[in-house]
Amino acid sequence: MRPLDATPLNSAEEAAACARMLVTTEPWITLQLTFERALERLSDARYESYAVRDDDGIAGFIVLDMHGLLAGYIQTVCVRPDQQRRGLGSGLIRWAEDRIFRDSPNVFICVSSFNPRARQLYERLGYEQIGLLRAFGVAEHDELLLRKTRGSWAEFRQRASSPEVEGPVGRRLEVGGAADRRIDELRSSR
Repeated sequence: MRPLDATPLNSAEEAAACARMLVTTEPWITLQLTFERALERLSDARYESYAVRDDDGIAGFIVLDMHGLLAGYIQTVCVRPDQQRRGLGSGLIRWAEDRIFRDSPNVFICVSSFNPRARQLYERLGYEQIGLLRAFGVAEHDELLLRKTRGSWAEFRQRASSPEVEGPVGRRLEVGGAADRRIDELRSSR
């Protein structure tokens, strides 16, 4: 799959299109998400909302929460039905991981107990269950809290405060995201 061109939602119309997509797809139908609540979340400046677009509009989007105890939480992943099972959801998650790992050593995501296909995807991408939220969204289903980590906050802060590492051909590598992996490779090869 080619690199994603995920960019912030740029209008109230796009937020409304995303809200409509949410309330007409699983797991959001079972979780009883209303259009009004979805639109409120997508319009909330505390969250980062990014979309991938195609000729038919928004093909998929992701919402991130970069604040609080679970900074680095992927709040929402949604892919238009005609684009599902083509790698777009995985691509959005990987794109979000690159974004989150610049500011946090952890990525969190919840998956509903009735959504085994999504859980399998997240586990394939390296997420592990770290918690169970019983009857969290709706009484008859649980939410499983998953995490993908690069280490502790202490290790992350130490890496972030260390000087930049010289990259190939004298190029400077910034700390964070995909650059962290490259820095680790360069350090281990010395």
